[in-house]
Amino acid sequence: MALIKHHLKYIAVLVFCFISFNVFAQKESYIQSLNHQNHWVDSVFKKLSRKKKIAQLFFVRAHTDRGQAYEDSVAKVIKDEQLGGVVFFQGGPVRHAQLINNYQKLVKVPLLITMDGEWGLGMRIDSAISYPFQMTLGAIQDNSLIYKMGEQVGYDFKRLGMQMNLGPDMDVNNNPNNPVINYRSFGDNKYNVAAKGIAYFKGMQDAGILTTAKHFPGHGDTNVDSHLDLPLLPFTRQRLDSLEEYPFQQAINADISGVMIAHMNIPALDTTKNLPSTLSRPIVTGELKDSLRFKGLVVSDAMEMKAVIKYFPDGEADLRAFLAGNDIIELSENSERAIKKIRKAIRKHKITKEEFNAKVKKVLAAKYWAGLNQYHETDINHLAEDLHRPAATNLIQQLSDAAVTLVKGSAAGLQMIPLHRTALVSVGAEGTVFQAELAKWYTYNRWFNIGKTSTVAELNNILTTLKDYDQVYVSINDTRARPASKLDYSADIKQFISSLAAHNNTVITLFANAYTIADLPGIEKCSALLVCYQMTDALQRSAVKVITQQLKPTGRLPVTINKDFTTGMRGSL
Repeated sequence: MALIKHHLKYIAVLVFCFISFNVFAQKESYIQSLNHQNHWVDSVFKKLSRKKKIAQLFFVRAHTDRGQAYEDSVAKVIKDEQLGGVVFFQGGPVRHAQLINNYQKLVKVPLLITMDGEWGLGMRIDSAISYPFQMTLGAIQDNSLIYKMGEQVGYDFKRLGMQMNLGPDMDVNNNPNNPVINYRSFGDNKYNVAAKGIAYFKGMQDAGILTTAKHFPGHGDTNVDSHLDLPLLPFTRQRLDSLEEYPFQQAINADISGVMIAHMNIPALDTTKNLPSTLSRPIVTGELKDSLRFKGLVVSDAMEMKAVIKYFPDGEADLRAFLAGNDIIELSENSERAIKKIRKAIRKHKITKEEFNAKVKKVLAAKYWAGLNQYHETDINHLAEDLHRPAATNLIQQLSDAAVTLVKGSAAGLQMIPLHRTALVSVGAEGTVFQAELAKWYTYNRWFNIGKTSTVAELNNILTTLKDYDQVYVSINDTRARPASKLDYSADIKQFISSLAAHNNTVITLFANAYTIADLPGIEKCSALLVCYQMTDALQRSAVKVITQQLKPTGRLPVTINKDFTTGMRGSL
């Protein structure tokens, strides 16, 4: 026995040492790296002309789904202007990797390659893995799973030849009708948003990827999409400090490498009429850099968006963004024109030499931190297999399992009786994974599929038929790529769902935006209600595991829907 205890103690010491080694062996953060003189950065900086230094601050748009002529036109801009980076959008992973390799050959200083990857590569790229949306992640109680997701997303970015993710979204979504953030947020609780955002970006940064918290100072309580017009944020400074800015302050304290500025008009911080926050020096420099003491990369939101160019056309927006304090100017309408304007402003001493040099060196330091000082082109071999590795798909299932939220009823009452006549009703989708998996547990089952165009007569016939069934499982499915706060169902189908809910022994599972509950009056009458936030195969399997008592529903609502369904809520386990 003494020998066994000795061995166990020895093993414990080894485990502790291993954990400690991993913690202390982690790469220093980009923010920490800025405290040291960097000889590579200094050497590259000295070789650049002023025009080329300005060009390092500009990132151009790239696609691989728009044909060769488009790719060539982007290549010409990159080569002629020697830009600092590229933001990739739609296309395929292999095509992206090949184009990244081609574009990198056109520049003397390696490009910083980035993409919006809030839920991984699948946010932009076809044939790539999508992790759950941030609203889905907001329900999870184990933030270590979200850190692991960050690690996996970081691996994917590096494998494809990218060094920076324009995520996570750290907006507090406290407006259910927000047209642009919504499900992209972790929820309406600022503490939950901060904790999960930090877990996510820490995982990515520990995997060697630069990250960007967006959209400062907070885009969660707007009802205008800044892609289309300039939103107004009419709140007091006290409200902004205590709510909207809270997750960003915590992210800065945790050494996030980048912060993206939103395009919003915020009178409490800058009274200039129709001035987007991106172009405001009191907001970018005064609030973010000086008050919150952010030392990392300040990234503009896309400069081609209507919120900016509507009021500041012809390159004026780019110049103002530069003078406001942005380090990276993303997706200028015309970078050549913008660079000329900035050169002229520097000659007229509208910015100090020290501030301009610091911007350029921060971008170069980011490239060094990401390993671009020893650039190697992306290996195309086995790329698809590497991006669809078992570790990633297994984690997606774990995240899905942890997100399922019971908001009405008890876990024990979900399964009902396997030998009773059971109706499996799918609304909005036909022949789902949920129906197929649940059918394995109920011997006497029948499937009913309700399309988005089902007539009143068809719906009434189904309601009549369902009276002969002892128990009913209903799935409400949103098949849209971007699940909005309201379902694209007719009033008749919403009334049908209300009637179904009133049926004895009805369990409803929502594979849609949680906010849609408010758009379905009467749904609260059901025996039990599960919220799964989006329609994926993994979440459908998770829901079935919960219903059949293989899994406890540990998720909690990340948002308040109405007085009956509030933030943090879950049913009886």
